[in-house]
Amino acid sequence: MSIATGEPPVRCNATRRREVLREARALGVPADYARIRQLVVVREPRHLACIGHDIHDRLQWLAPRAASAFARMRAAAGAEAIELQAVSAFRSADYQLGILKRKLEHGQSIEQILRVSAAPGYSEHHSGRALDLTTPGFAALEEEFEHSSAFAWLVANAPRFGFALSYPRGNPHGIAYEPWHWCWHAKR
Repeated sequence: MSIATGEPPVRCNATRRREVLREARALGVPADYARIRQLVVVREPRHLACIGHDIHDRLQWLAPRAASAFARMRAAAGAEAIELQAVSAFRSADYQLGILKRKLEHGQSIEQILRVSAAPGYSEHHSGRALDLTTPGFAALEEEFEHSSAFAWLVANAPRFGFALSYPRGNPHGIAYEPWHWCWHAKR
């Protein structure tokens, strides 16, 4: 399989990340958000590797080791007739800030937004290790994904490739259940 390439997305440096955190607080993200949600500020990777197109035909990117692990995992799933499709992968803190602003402009409260999305600066997507997945026949970013054979395959096999479900039901971060959100963790 040939992977399309292009320019990786712009990443935030430390100065811009601090600005994003200040802007997010000004928009209503609580000052004690990290402590309450048991989250830390996430650094963005220096390098990104293209993992191909997502379901919307946009190029997606992961940190190189996460990208390699995802390629192996997707190939293993494919060998068992399971199709894993990317919905979203790397997002900068700036991009996450834009999501927050758009949702506020559409009338959502900050509390509603933070129940379903990590605040800018705190998203695993910033690390280049997280991605949202779907499979044909299932709506993207919907709980119904948990009823797919792809989700069952991920639960049984993703740990072999270093991936874990980040937001199960009742997670300590106060983020809604996301059966589609998987994050790669380097094996120690």
